[in-house]
Amino acid sequence: MSAVLKTDRVVIVGAGLGALYAALTLAPRPVLMISPERLGEGASSAWAQGGVAAAMAATDSPAAHAADTVTAGAGTVDAQVAAMVTEHAAEHILDLTDLGTPFDRTPEGSYVMSREAAHSTARVVRVKGDQAGKQIMETLIAKVRATPSVQVIEAALATGLETDGTTVTGVWVRHTDPASGPVLIETPAVLLAGGGSGGLFAHTTNPPRIRGQVIGFAARAGALIADPEFVQFHPTAIDMGEDPMPLATEALRGEGAILVNKDGERFMLDEHPDAELAPRDIVARAIFKQTQAGNRPMLDTRAALGDEVLIRFPAVAEACARAGFDPVANPIPVAVAAHYHMGGVDTNDHGRASLDRLWVCGEASSTGLHGANRLASNGLLEALVYGKKAAEDMAATLGDIPDAPELDITFPRGGEEVDEAAVQDLRNTMTAKVGVRRTRTGLREALAIIAKLEDAAETETMRNMTATATLIAAAALQREESRGGHYRDDFPNPDPAQAKRTKITLAEAVAIRDAVAKEMA
Repeated sequence: MSAVLKTDRVVIVGAGLGALYAALTLAPRPVLMISPERLGEGASSAWAQGGVAAAMAATDSPAAHAADTVTAGAGTVDAQVAAMVTEHAAEHILDLTDLGTPFDRTPEGSYVMSREAAHSTARVVRVKGDQAGKQIMETLIAKVRATPSVQVIEAALATGLETDGTTVTGVWVRHTDPASGPVLIETPAVLLAGGGSGGLFAHTTNPPRIRGQVIGFAARAGALIADPEFVQFHPTAIDMGEDPMPLATEALRGEGAILVNKDGERFMLDEHPDAELAPRDIVARAIFKQTQAGNRPMLDTRAALGDEVLIRFPAVAEACARAGFDPVANPIPVAVAAHYHMGGVDTNDHGRASLDRLWVCGEASSTGLHGANRLASNGLLEALVYGKKAAEDMAATLGDIPDAPELDITFPRGGEEVDEAAVQDLRNTMTAKVGVRRTRTGLREALAIIAKLEDAAETETMRNMTATATLIAAAALQREESRGGHYRDDFPNPDPAQAKRTKITLAEAVAIRDAVAKEMA
């Protein structure tokens, strides 16, 4: 059983940085935000430790920031997008400052800049060391709560889009209580800002609900997907048995922390001239290699930070305390974990998807900024730039919308529970066969398993997950080279002929999957 509601409000799916920024940009235009948890709590943005990359220093420039972005992206960054995003970075830092974000400042009042991997200079603006995402989110949430035009529905999960074939006409929503049924909200426009797909992997740093559902249901509605094979694995998740895994921010390595194995060997010196500050994909593969060899990789902050690690990096200190680790006395055990999806719904420079009346921002989108390997701390920046751009484009496209009353939603009974054992099978398959190192055999095996899991799926949520998993694995199978976050043991080198972005529909990915499943039957 389902119900249908109609509204003149723009519906924003998600409650992370891009969603909040877009809602404030759209004000006083009426907005309805769909948030699975209490506002901001389940968003990847709030967990972001590094900060926001922006050329704020007098010795830096947007052009230099764009050049680093292009270099890190390993040959598939859209240079025009990189130039546009980096050009706008400083204004968004100033905007967030005006809204009340307490960025770290020097005694003279200038912004404290941190250097992170693959940046040519210190250009990451931080808050209290590793609290940037949390603090920016708290600032924006307070503003949204005080904005009368924004209605927030918490404990609600979007599960699908309604279309007339080419135009999005509504979004399907259900309560997070598995016993509740779906409601269709008909709306003039939808902004998807619901996160990436890290939780599709067994080892991830993403919040528990971030499992590719938004990308999946957009793809199921017919939206074009870009670069799904490019998943960034964070090298230094804290290996302490938690799911999701806490993060040891890259800023620690920026401050001089080193990577060692159980024998005390500093193994990154043999891997790359930049050692611990090499691009993330290189550091991730090196750590993974140590793990596979039973060498127990660890992050040693002792010489670089001493007891300052406890004060300057409170999130890391808190995670270590939970696990009974003392980072002042001993190195921190680390492992590779799925962290950021460079791929997602293909969007233009205003955040528009291929379906009319659908916009996407943040990690659910693929704008061309990140290419094959996201430059550190460009994630929050992209969410800010495209959250605002999408909101402005929506307002220009829709024209004036009259004041719309708040929606009174009552969810019908009749939902279905997701099979958690099947979800875990999917996550284990993705980590084992579609993870930091890939092969033709493993990817084909993954596609066959995903096909079986999808055949057995009884919920929209599960089908959304298997859709995104299919896109990642199928595109990875097709890309017979190694580039950025995508590494093939059987094709370990980049191929210049393949230095271009992937554009794929779910139908095309399913055709690849079905052909593989048939061959392996």
